[in-house]
Amino acid sequence: MGSQLKLSANALTVLEKRYLTKENTKVVEKPEEMFRRVAKNIANVEKEFGTDKESIKEVEEKFYELMVSLDFLPNSPTLMNAGKDLQQLAACFVLPVEDSMESIFETIKNAALIHKSGGGTGFSFSRLRPANDRVQSTGGVASGPISFMKVFNSATEVVKQGGTRRGANMAILRVDHPDILEFITAKEKGEELTNFNISIGLTEEFMDAVMDGRDYPLINPQNGKVVKRISAAKVFGMIVEAAHKNGEPGIVFLDRINDENPTPNLGEIESTNPCGEQPLLPYEACNLGSINLSNMVKEGELDFERLKKTVELSVRFLDNTLQASKYPLEKIKQMVRGNRKIGLGVMGFADCLIKLKIPYDSEKAINMAEKIMEFIQYYSKECSQKLAQDRGAFPNFADSLYSQKGIEIRNATTTTIAPTGTISIISGVSSGVEPLFAVCYKRNVLDNESLVEVHPLFEQIAKERDFYSEELMEKIAQKGSVAGVLEVPEDVQKLFVTAHEISPRRHIEIQSAFQRHTDNAVSKTVNFKSDATKEDISEVFIQSYKLKCKGVTVYRDGSRDAQVLTVGDKKKSDSMAEGVQPRPRPSTTFGTTVKKKIGCGNLYISVNSDQYGICEVFTNTGRQGGCASQSEATSRLVSIALRAGVDKDTLVEQLKGIRCPACIRRNGIEVTSCPDAIAKAIDSIGTTLKNQGSIEEVTAGEANENKIVDKCPECGKKVRFESGCNICPHCGYSKCG
Repeated sequence: MGSQLKLSANALTVLEKRYLTKENTKVVEKPEEMFRRVAKNIANVEKEFGTDKESIKEVEEKFYELMVSLDFLPNSPTLMNAGKDLQQLAACFVLPVEDSMESIFETIKNAALIHKSGGGTGFSFSRLRPANDRVQSTGGVASGPISFMKVFNSATEVVKQGGTRRGANMAILRVDHPDILEFITAKEKGEELTNFNISIGLTEEFMDAVMDGRDYPLINPQNGKVVKRISAAKVFGMIVEAAHKNGEPGIVFLDRINDENPTPNLGEIESTNPCGEQPLLPYEACNLGSINLSNMVKEGELDFERLKKTVELSVRFLDNTLQASKYPLEKIKQMVRGNRKIGLGVMGFADCLIKLKIPYDSEKAINMAEKIMEFIQYYSKECSQKLAQDRGAFPNFADSLYSQKGIEIRNATTTTIAPTGTISIISGVSSGVEPLFAVCYKRNVLDNESLVEVHPLFEQIAKERDFYSEELMEKIAQKGSVAGVLEVPEDVQKLFVTAHEISPRRHIEIQSAFQRHTDNAVSKTVNFKSDATKEDISEVFIQSYKLKCKGVTVYRDGSRDAQVLTVGDKKKSDSMAEGVQPRPRPSTTFGTTVKKKIGCGNLYISVNSDQYGICEVFTNTGRQGGCASQSEATSRLVSIALRAGVDKDTLVEQLKGIRCPACIRRNGIEVTSCPDAIAKAIDSIGTTLKNQGSIEEVTAGEANENKIVDKCPECGKKVRFESGCNICPHCGYSKCG
């Protein structure tokens, strides 16, 4: 008897919004039908390897059961596109950026094609000559990597990723590039490079210089010459300061990544995908999938037999996706099928620990992380070797480290720990290898009401041990944590520890435990409380280096414009201490234009909104003229005030009734001035929108508590920051794709 699909209401919402097939915006596919579509499509690849029809049907049933049981889910593009015309199944790509205009703009074009197909892209800008370097062919000077990153960013802005979300990018610059100081602070203001995550490529030479307090060389990539030597400690301090301020840049250890490059003869790895977990050669892509560890616990013990079967079937599934997928470029197809890299990872690790009664911040958790990943690594390699016997080793095998060891294997890599934002929502488990963010939290619903979301395992234990009550859940939701809540037994408090209660060292130790048995890298965020110091960030960076991680992302609560899911009372952000800051104008708005007769002609007033409410006002005077400058000034100030969270009614009250002689002296004029006309237009349109329920009004108080900018751009609900990316736990939006 097959498994029955069990989905939460939140999972259904995400599936309907993002995954299930639609016709004319109407969902025409059930979740079971989606899994059947994917299973059939991926199983059909078997015929290329000589599998008969009956056996293919058996494989299809196994793949379907694998997914419908939620034991394993592939990356989002596979769920969305398998069995459809697009058929683009890979999530992450890396493209080269060479030091020529032809290469740069060819890469921009290729990135646009990838974003259009639903993928994210990583780039290294380390080969570009530094700003102000002489360009011999033209006699001019180079503009440097940062200027070209802005061009890439603009191109991304106008291409919808897969028709549903904008593309995500990773930019990496080597720490020995002459423009490294400008790169470190490139995202300091927050308005630029909004479609990029940025990371510094650290080298062993640089880290040795940091440890020894020495200078290190900055090298012009154009000619290999040393430009100058600067203090490694100073540069490291700047990286720490920037990461403390807004979580970026992250760091990746390039030499360590290349020490484990399985195909060094094919080139050097210079970049990763947008979330940093997948180092790739130029033109490579990787297909990812995750095992649900929460499902691998049976009667309080890890079910290694079930885990083994899941690993074996998942590796076969992912190898098939490489063959089934269409690729945006022929070069990518050749590289992907040449190396056949797959990335099998995990999700639900925090839930797995809870079921095993192991606190996340304990030595037992570190040991369990290593035990689980060592097991997955071993059997993924064993399965890949068996596939090689049947299907052949990956074509570039002769150029690999495996060839030197005499190990014939199907896939150059088999394991990656990826962020699992949306697929973990579908599975109803914690994301990737992250801890719980909150035990209970409030979720906004319609009509300004909120519901308390309770972690299902906590609710189960609370009811079993007879301390559950709605009042208690409400109390816990006020701060998200059970720490110090007297009604909750002490052992349960320890078991349900949340991200901010876990020491940064423990975060890194868990990441390191998984990294020891992962081919590629581990996507994980080290969470800090808002009062964390720069020294805390520095310690984590040093620790991640010493514990042999391949990179690290940090996030200090409240330090980014796009704030994480917030629980309990929240301090005002640093920007609020300096004054209320308006939220950025969205790239797309919707609105209405009204015509008002004024004393000196006609005034056309456009009132535009986004999902939070009215965000801007434009005015235009008709041919007969009018006080254009006054109207424009009023409109600009009103727009800024609205996006800063000033209440619409307050603005209307201030503008209404202002009198202009040209208006009050003429008959048939229904307004007393241009500002009065603007006020009446805002009032009328705002009331209509509110009655239709098409916006969520934002109050001044919310603006002052920085609650405007922590919301999902698609559903307007709160997002959280995990695994190097903004994730919406409500609708599945992910800034990183």
